[in-house]
Amino acid sequence: MSDTAALPSVLFVCVHNAGRSQMAAAFLTHLAGDRVQVRSAGSAPADTVNPAVVDAMAEVGIDISAETPKALTVDAVQSSDVVITMGCGDTCPVFPGKRYLDWELPDPAAQGIAAVRPIRDEIAQRIRGLIHGIDARGPE
Repeated sequence: MSDTAALPSVLFVCVHNAGRSQMAAAFLTHLAGDRVQVRSAGSAPADTVNPAVVDAMAEVGIDISAETPKALTVDAVQSSDVVITMGCGDTCPVFPGKRYLDWELPDPAAQGIAAVRPIRDEIAQRIRGLIHGIDARGPE
């Protein structure tokens, strides 16, 4: 068994994997470090991460400029303890034994940085709560 097998794993899913899920994954990686395995994916991934999202994250010291949108796979869901959806609707596969959360957040697609900042800040707040919950009770 590898060390990573014992770590809780979280998958963030949104439609394009170009905004909300990228920010959430980056915040969780930044704030939790190596205590959590982090993945993100999209049900219909875009070609690139939203530039306003990259700029908004840079404002808080997190560089996601090298990230690329990834397609949602059944394997990604199966290998995650917690799946957090952000507007992917019914396209996210559901498996027994997983913890599912749905975060209703505005879509930053085609938005400028002024519109992205409050979404970023809401995601950061939710990630802090998620980390507290994972630390308190584990992934289940």
